[in-house]
Amino acid sequence: MPHHSPGGARRVLRRVDWYVVALFCVIGLAALAPADGAAADGVSFTARLAVGLLFFLYGARLSPQAALDGVRHWRLHLPVLGLTFLVFPAAGLVIGLLPPSVLSPELAAGVLFLTVLPSTVQSAIAFTSMARGNVAAAICSASFSTVLGVLLTPLLAVALLRQTGAGVGDVPLTPSSLLDIAVQLLLPFLAGQALRRWIADWLGRHRILTTVCDRGSILLVVYSAFSHGMTAGIWHRIPPARLLLLAGVCALLLALALSAAHGTARLVGLSRADRVTAVFCGSNKSLASGLPMATVLFPPDRIGVVVLPLMLYHTLQLVLCAYLARRWPAPASPPPEPAPQAPARTTESPQV
Repeated sequence: MPHHSPGGARRVLRRVDWYVVALFCVIGLAALAPADGAAADGVSFTARLAVGLLFFLYGARLSPQAALDGVRHWRLHLPVLGLTFLVFPAAGLVIGLLPPSVLSPELAAGVLFLTVLPSTVQSAIAFTSMARGNVAAAICSASFSTVLGVLLTPLLAVALLRQTGAGVGDVPLTPSSLLDIAVQLLLPFLAGQALRRWIADWLGRHRILTTVCDRGSILLVVYSAFSHGMTAGIWHRIPPARLLLLAGVCALLLALALSAAHGTARLVGLSRADRVTAVFCGSNKSLASGLPMATVLFPPDRIGVVVLPLMLYHTLQLVLCAYLARRWPAPASPPPEPAPQAPARTTESPQV
């Protein structure tokens, strides 16, 4: 009988990405025991608390100068925003040309709706932190995208989705979304900045707290999203073959977005840390922004199918980006300084 050494088993276990395994376990939990009613509200509230705590910790860990440098980094922000609101919608229009036998009009509308959404905030920043990218710039870039998305996403949706006949209604633009962003993201970050002088050293010695918030908030978002899909019954309204085809379209769109973000970052000469930020902020799409907007844009009987591409894309981006963030090559360490050499000994007598 073949003998398997304990050392080989340990090497296999070390190669397993347990965070990706945890993501799939959470998806399975949502399929078997989805949160509904008061439980769903509790999960959503807990996720919001986790995101607020995460931004508080980021504010406490980042120096004010680093945050200011992140705001000024327009050479990074402009390519990310261009990819989010120009390249993505153009790709959505091209995908919408597929025949109805491939994508139904509702699913095509869902893909196009997905492409006009802003970047997600918590997961893009969490992945940037996991890959040791420029977290300050990621906070600013994802926040800019979210704020602009409050205005641009409804306008782009109204302009583009009418071509699909999905029944787009009026989209009211109110300041409530901006206020929600400020309360959930900006205020905790500023509170962390205000308390930084007292708690920064302690957080530096307990980095596990930020890591738990990074990954825990993403797991909560995944569970909440899949619970919503299970309770709405949208997974049973699409034939399995078409669902697989839609997943392939979403995977292709994500691969193109990741490649475009990384290629653009290299083209403009961004550093390694900024390339990490550009990849995760430029390729991610926000489920938290997309679901509320979908309830306004689409009739209630079509929302479940229309948001299905967004849910698939969001799940794919979480799984793939978690893998990339964990496997991203570490920053190169500076070369060691040469050891000082002793002065050469000489036999000559000193000059007087």
